[in-house]
Amino acid sequence: MDSFKISTIGFTKTSAFSFFDRIKQSGAKKVFDVRLHNTSQLAGFAKADDLSFFLKEICHVEYTHEPLLAPTDDILKAYKRDKGDWPTYEGRFLRLMADRKIESRFSPGMFQDSCLLCSEATPHHCHRKLVCEYLNSKWDGSLHVTHL
Repeated sequence: MDSFKISTIGFTKTSAFSFFDRIKQSGAKKVFDVRLHNTSQLAGFAKADDLSFFLKEICHVEYTHEPLLAPTDDILKAYKRDKGDWPTYEGRFLRLMADRKIESRFSPGMFQDSCLLCSEATPHHCHRKLVCEYLNSKWDGSLHVTHL
């Protein structure tokens, strides 16, 4: 089985310099924005149109928004707004990915030299980590994941 290099990154609690430098250093050629909503005023330099421009100009990296790899509003609100617990959020999001059959809508090679982006500063309680783990469980561990 081939191995495909993928990284993940969050944009909160970091400077623009550190964020873009980590992406450049990772060797990523494409960023998959896995946020459901990518235009929030709170996103600063990571608002969709600005982010696409900055990634291209600073890092020479392609940008694509991929909400199919994001939780639904219901799942997000139950966890964030209503202060839900991580195990419940994790279970709901894993079921959503299974229902969406994301493993058959993507291929491991699509993620070669890519980076999954969301807002959380660390991957520990973040859906980007769950996406990688889920896909690896379906693709025999073919994704070699680095959390930036």
